[in-house]
Amino acid sequence: MTFHQLLQIAFVQRKKITSITFFGTVFYVLFLVIVYPITFSSKISILPPEKNNTNGLSSLLQASEIIGMQGLNMSGANSQLYAEIIKSRTAAEYVVSKLNLFDYLNAETKEEASYKLMKLLSIEVTKEGIIEFSVPVSTSLFGRILSQTDSIRNLSASVSNTYAEALDKINREKLSSKAKKARVYIEVQLKEIKTQLDTSENALMEFQKKNKTISLPEQMKAGIETAAKIKSEMISSEINLGLLTKNLNENNPSIISLRSKHLQLKEQLQKLESLNQDILLSFSDVPTLAAKLSSLVRDVKIYNEVYLMLQQQYFKEKIQENRDLPTVDILDEAIPPEKPSSPRIVFSTLLAVVFIFLFSLLISVFQTKEMFKYFDRSIKA
Repeated sequence: MTFHQLLQIAFVQRKKITSITFFGTVFYVLFLVIVYPITFSSKISILPPEKNNTNGLSSLLQASEIIGMQGLNMSGANSQLYAEIIKSRTAAEYVVSKLNLFDYLNAETKEEASYKLMKLLSIEVTKEGIIEFSVPVSTSLFGRILSQTDSIRNLSASVSNTYAEALDKINREKLSSKAKKARVYIEVQLKEIKTQLDTSENALMEFQKKNKTISLPEQMKAGIETAAKIKSEMISSEINLGLLTKNLNENNPSIISLRSKHLQLKEQLQKLESLNQDILLSFSDVPTLAAKLSSLVRDVKIYNEVYLMLQQQYFKEKIQENRDLPTVDILDEAIPPEKPSSPRIVFSTLLAVVFIFLFSLLISVFQTKEMFKYFDRSIKA
């Protein structure tokens, strides 16, 4: 059938087609307005996590885990990590329990309700690292008549904001757990270093009493100071490696970087010790006593430097473990939306008009063909 024939049928059957299209559209609009569930969706935006500038072991551990996520920069990796936390079952369970969504989700158990809520969640991470997400919530059938729109509108904002609370709670617990792990590890190291420091100090004190204290060349003293700092950095890197290797893969970039740094420090120390030995050999008075004294002084300075460093890290981790500050920065808080996200009445109505018109035209074409067949059979008969 040609387009011209279709136009002819549409013109001949225009009253019928117009009538079907009009009443069909009216019925569809009434169905949308009165019967169809109304859906509201309130979006919330969260800023990407700030790069952690602290030097604590827990921060190093967290950064190392994030760096291991290939193909993402630091900001993107943090944002993606936040997105995965939001999509987790733990976050969904928190929202379900906080807002008591069992009846709304028609679920009897927390697991069932959480699964249904996770399927509703819509989340996106922008190229700038901003996390945007929302959860569409709907009224029941005849929602307008039952006056459910206001409560559902408020619920949509509450669900999104509670998800942000869940993210903050989980993130704080994660940071606190890492800080506790680091703090316990540092406590053990502190005890060992304190024992070594006490032993070194006692040995130095006994040596000075026995030998009436001799002095070292100024150049030697400066070398000892430098060697102590290098050695303390080496021990610090060894302690950091000790924690990281317990939690991360050997091929992690942070572990490789720390090992490279440790090797460089070791080479620096070997060069410095060689230089100090040359200075010591030129010291003609009691070189054996001077060598022993320099060794004891250096040990005391090394363990003292390391002990002070560990104490600083210990208190940092203890503060991090017990802090209760928000870790999530909200850019745009979710608010009750003014307009529903569904149904889109105008757009849906326009589609319905086109569909009903084509459907009525199709019926008219089919009836016309049947009529022509009937006339052909009558003429032949």
